[in-house]
Amino acid sequence: MTGAGVMECKRALDDAHGDFSQATKLIQERGLAKAEKKAARTAGAGLIEAYVHGGRVGVILEIRAETDFVVRSEPFRALSHDLAMHIAAMNPADVVALLAQPYVRDADTMVGDLVKGVIAKVGENIVVTRFCRYEL
Repeated sequence: MTGAGVMECKRALDDAHGDFSQATKLIQERGLAKAEKKAARTAGAGLIEAYVHGGRVGVILEIRAETDFVVRSEPFRALSHDLAMHIAAMNPADVVALLAQPYVRDADTMVGDLVKGVIAKVGENIVVTRFCRYEL
């Protein structure tokens, strides 16, 4: 459910004294802390994600991770697709504005936190490098 390892889940449940919702919050907090530590790492491998919505809006997104292994992983590919769809819908001005926006599918989650969640899941730094949005 959280994408965390079995032992990390067990530690969180022990720390939360068996409270499942509190353990989930602990796992998320710890994952975000891990993501912050990975921010300085070089993201050399990458992916170009293209998305066209209704033939009228198109997005080309460049997103990077540290290794090709992670770039080919399902969480990374899903994140890439979700970000391209978000850009098509919300039209952010640049990468900084993109990361500061509420995520289009869940207004309680910021796009930056969505990226950090995948960083915590895959264990590598992920960087949204640039994007271009076209609209007729």
